[in-house]
Amino acid sequence: MRSSKSRSRAKNNRNRPSGGNVVNRVFDSSGPEGKVRGTPQQIIDKYNQLARDAQLSNDRVAAENFQQHAEHYLRMLSEAQREMDARREEQERQNRERQAERDRERAERQEREAARQADPAEVPQPDVMDFAPPEAAPESGLVETPESKGVETPAPEKKEKPARKPRARKPKPAPAAEDAPKTDGDAPEAAE
Repeated sequence: MRSSKSRSRAKNNRNRPSGGNVVNRVFDSSGPEGKVRGTPQQIIDKYNQLARDAQLSNDRVAAENFQQHAEHYLRMLSEAQREMDARREEQERQNRERQAERDRERAERQEREAARQADPAEVPQPDVMDFAPPEAAPESGLVETPESKGVETPAPEKKEKPARKPRARKPKPAPAAEDAPKTDGDAPEAAE
């Protein structure tokens, strides 16, 4: 069972905005004429209407009271709008930064791709080793190949494989002694 103290705390916190979207939240406002329920804009409109009605009936105190209630919700609404605008501007700034970063990366990629596809004569060439005869060249640790000697090796001739013969099937194994057909001498004596 809840104590009355905890219930009163919960009741006091009911109308306080706890973040989220205040603009579309439904509030219960306990005004001088009873409860007014709706979004902040609807409550503002209702209190303004009640203030006009009180003013027409020459009740300046009630008119001021309704205007103060409307002003309270107007301040809540404008604060929520300011927060939403600040949040939207922050998101737009972050999106612009992300887009600028993507554009930079795309430009770098295009430059690398263009350099890769550029004329090979204009692209910086790697250093070429001097292939002097082995007597004059110091030991480089490389293996000498026929290409480096300038000797052409004949291309290996392709051997044709002989036509493949179909595989012969293995004969079925002979039946075992138990499975073999019985002859008259092997038959057991019939029971009489």
